[in-house]
Amino acid sequence: MAGHSKWANIKRQKARVDAKKGAVFARLSRAIIVAARHGIPDPEGNFQLRSAIEKAKAAGIPNDNIERAIAKGAGKLGADSELEEIRYEGYGLGGVAILIEAMTDNRNRTAADLRAAFNKHGGNLGETGCVGWMFNQVGIVTIAAPADEEAFLEVLLEAGADTYELIETEAGTIAEIVTEVTNLEHLATVLKAQNYPVREVESRWVAINTVEISDPEQGRRLLKLMDALEDLDDVQSVTANFAIGDNLITEILV
Repeated sequence: MAGHSKWANIKRQKARVDAKKGAVFARLSRAIIVAARHGIPDPEGNFQLRSAIEKAKAAGIPNDNIERAIAKGAGKLGADSELEEIRYEGYGLGGVAILIEAMTDNRNRTAADLRAAFNKHGGNLGETGCVGWMFNQVGIVTIAAPADEEAFLEVLLEAGADTYELIETEAGTIAEIVTEVTNLEHLATVLKAQNYPVREVESRWVAINTVEISDPEQGRRLLKLMDALEDLDDVQSVTANFAIGDNLITEILV
């Protein structure tokens, strides 16, 4: 699955000029709440919760906030509006496919907010299923680039990984390992047992095919739409099937 991280790479480049958004804390806290509600409120026996906690800690969320979110999900803090996970689909400028995952306690509010963001930036919110077929969901484990690639490949074979990609970031080279979502926990467990420093474990929607953007104005408007969607309180993740070359995205973000 070469190029599985097209949109992830664009987000990394955007992060170089974007300020950290306070919404990240709320987004990660909601993920913990839902994970604790769907399974047992114990990270040792709940892989989804354990992954959400690890991601929250990596983002700098205080332990007190994490414990509060777990307690909220377990129903220990009294009555609370029921959060539900919903997937929305739509189109950006030029027919670019966009997939959105949200957690909300009010479907009408979330849909209205998404529709307004799409309309403002030249896109439109579509019906369920209109673009979902253009994406696959995979498991991703991120680690620092391995020193011994041959030994690393043997571990990946044992762990049932599909493929991996080395990516240059400002913090150094990382390896993103791809596997089936059902194998994600096993892969992460094997890597940790072999002393590979696991940085992130997540499921991610990836485009089956990507649309290359060559027009700076179209690229600029698409990135503004993605920002507007990601800034909405109820949105957990946004994925699109467009790709922008390094040179063009540098021009757009200057």
